[in-house]
Amino acid sequence: MSNRRVFLVVVDDTPEQVAALRYASRRARATGGRVALLRVIEPAEFQQFAAIGALMRDEARAEAEMLLTRLAAEIEALSGDIPALYVREGDPRDEVIRLIADEPSISQLVLAADPGTSGPGPLVTALTGRYVGRLRVPVTIVPGSLTDPQIDQIT
Repeated sequence: MSNRRVFLVVVDDTPEQVAALRYASRRARATGGRVALLRVIEPAEFQQFAAIGALMRDEARAEAEMLLTRLAAEIEALSGDIPALYVREGDPRDEVIRLIADEPSISQLVLAADPGTSGPGPLVTALTGRYVGRLRVPVTIVPGSLTDPQIDQIT
């Protein structure tokens, strides 16, 4: 994986993530690269009850791992390679920045913009605005309204 392009996609629950996943997978296939998937889970709120907090964290991690495992099969079919999977706990913006700093193999961040009128989404806004200088890789923004055939045409 050292000299291969790695396209990082943040797996969240937004509908536009599908466009980012397809784009990254197709680009990875076209360039001999690989996809990496990051799922960020919220920190447990029950600090007063350590056992409950640990149980909630374990359940959230298990759900995140199941989601990534399911998506990994789809990504492998599109990209031709098994994706790298990451689960982190914390603020999505901070965890994306940390993962990119920690993993020198990541060469590009692929995000999808919300096609609605409320803006591109908080992660896209943060990582293309105030926090862009903290990234060491380029950011590709895929319009969330692109269809599969449109993505296939440009990749």
